[in-house]
Amino acid sequence: MNFNFTLSQTDKCPMYQQIMAQITQRISVGDWPPNTILPSIRQMATAINISMITVKRAYLELERQGVIVTQQGKASWVNSDLDVKKLQQEKLEQHLGQAGKLAKSLAIPADELAQMIKKYT
Repeated sequence: MNFNFTLSQTDKCPMYQQIMAQITQRISVGDWPPNTILPSIRQMATAINISMITVKRAYLELERQGVIVTQQGKASWVNSDLDVKKLQQEKLEQHLGQAGKLAKSLAIPADELAQMIKKYT
C-alpha cells in the first residue's frame, strides 16, 4: 500500500489533520476503496516518521467521522458503508471555497470566477 504522505511541520494545520486529509484524499480518488485495510498505527507512524499518538488521533477522528472502521487489536479499514460520492463532493466544496477566497483576494468578480470554473467542466 502506498502511503507516501507529504506532511509539513510549518503548516498551520496540525499533523493529525494533515494525515486525515491525505487519507480521505486517497479514499475519495479511489486509491483506497471501501474495505481497504489501512496500515497499522505503528506502520503508518514509522513510514511517515510521526509519533504513534499523532497517527492514533487521526485514526480516531476518521473513525468518529465514519470514514474508517477499527476493530481493536485487529485492523482499521475504509468503511464499506462510506458514501464516497459525498466525500468527493465535500472535497470539491473545500476546493471551491479556497478558490472563492483566492478570487476575492484578487478582486475577481463572482461571474468571472464562474466563467473560469466553466472552462474546466
